[in-house]
Amino acid sequence: MRFVDEAIISVKAGNGGHGCVSFRREKFIPKGGPDGGDGGDGGNVIVRADPRLLSLYDFRLRRHYEAQNGQSGMGGQCFGRKGEDLTLNLPVGTLVFARTGDGEKLLADLAAPDDEIIIARGGRGGKGNEHFKSSTMRTPRFAQKGEPGEELDLRLELKMLADAGIIGLPNAGKSTFISLVSAARPKIADYPFTTLTPNLGVMIHETDPDLRLILADIPGLIEGAHLGQGLGHRFLKHVERTRFLVHILSVEDVDADDPWAGFDLINAELAGFDPTLAARRQILVINKCDLRQPEEIKALRRRAQADGLDVFFISAKNKDAPGDLEQLLKAMWTAREEELPHDPILSARDENDSTLAEDFPDIEVIYTREPS
Repeated sequence: MRFVDEAIISVKAGNGGHGCVSFRREKFIPKGGPDGGDGGDGGNVIVRADPRLLSLYDFRLRRHYEAQNGQSGMGGQCFGRKGEDLTLNLPVGTLVFARTGDGEKLLADLAAPDDEIIIARGGRGGKGNEHFKSSTMRTPRFAQKGEPGEELDLRLELKMLADAGIIGLPNAGKSTFISLVSAARPKIADYPFTTLTPNLGVMIHETDPDLRLILADIPGLIEGAHLGQGLGHRFLKHVERTRFLVHILSVEDVDADDPWAGFDLINAELAGFDPTLAARRQILVINKCDLRQPEEIKALRRRAQADGLDVFFISAKNKDAPGDLEQLLKAMWTAREEELPHDPILSARDENDSTLAEDFPDIEVIYTREPS
């Protein structure tokens, strides 16, 4: 499956059927009068959030969608059949924008499974000539035409729903961490930009199977990411809805003079993308602690306490050292309970935005129990 998080499509609701011009012609019934039936209404276009879908790839393959037209009325007061509605199933978390000459307008935010909204209404069916008879017009030889259905150009933007967004510099061990705490299996290697697309991992609570914590692993950010450099800026929108952020820094990027400079760099990029992201609750993690001597880790702990920072020290590759993994997971469950999901950040796009033509390969969602 190819991971696509934006697509542009056009939709058209069904036209209403025309009313019928007809007169009753039956033996022994003189001057039967008009009996033209009404046309049926056109079908609506409906968007619906389907939790089984994870990508907008299908909407890159097909761009035009039309609902069924209403059937025209017939004689004998027979009404035309209503056109069938067209339902477009979209991934949960999809924003639907209408594209007009005056810019974009948000029509729907499918933030919960089975959310449903009519995006384009079908045209009303026309009335048959029986509606126009009167004492002064006994033989109306006209009927009403059906109304056209609404037609829209739409931009679909998927912003994944996750409880926690995992952010950090390239090669900080984010993918290793998500593979440790969930059953997600992203590509892992010792070079930057291993992760080229967001990965989802889902932790299921050990004592409550109905309680789940969804993690979104975002490709590594670099300095200047909010200006379009690197890969991560393309995917920052996927942490907009998150309750909190897990900020991972490799111990390799910790400088003795300013050990928290890596955290500050990423926070500056978040603020450049949107200040509300930078202000979101963060859980700070130093990873790959197995690469340093225990004395060095103890010195970093003391430095964090002196600077008033609550930092967890882990080794995602070797979860037994230095021993903060269990406390980290508890802090994540606590943050999930205390923080509410955030609304997505709305941003209009230019009609000629070239990023809409880019595809990204692979996204993974696997459910697993939290490791004991």
